[in-house]
Amino acid sequence: MTLNVGDQISEVSAPNQKGETMTLSFSDPTVVYFYPRDDTPGCTTEAVQFNESLSQYEAIGAEVYGVSMDSVDSHSSFCNKYDLELNLLADPEGIVATHFGFDISDGKPARTTFIISNGSIQAVYNNVKPDGHSDAVLSKLNEILED
Repeated sequence: MTLNVGDQISEVSAPNQKGETMTLSFSDPTVVYFYPRDDTPGCTTEAVQFNESLSQYEAIGAEVYGVSMDSVDSHSSFCNKYDLELNLLADPEGIVATHFGFDISDGKPARTTFIISNGSIQAVYNNVKPDGHSDAVLSKLNEILED
């Protein structure tokens, strides 16, 4: 069972598409979205839309990370192909997925997005439809930060 609203989460590290180790502390507002595979139609739509909104996320002090079980090399190719600037975390062994409570014994984690602030899960989106999802998450994050 994945983490739920109100659950605490500790920091986790994984390499991004450049092979740089990223440590997510979750003290700042953070969006972590899990997606199945690089360079597939839905995953591309989702990544491109998050990337297009990246400056809006940064303007409110939020970090955005995409996570899949693809390799650093796969992420690097995906980012180069679509000019993606957001950090995509490579999680081929499922360490990050497991940290978020996914059971990966039968494959990849489901397409799910978490909004985290102050080390606590603020919102969870399950069974995400990629098109328009970034805008919905940004809107929700703005609501959370206004409270």
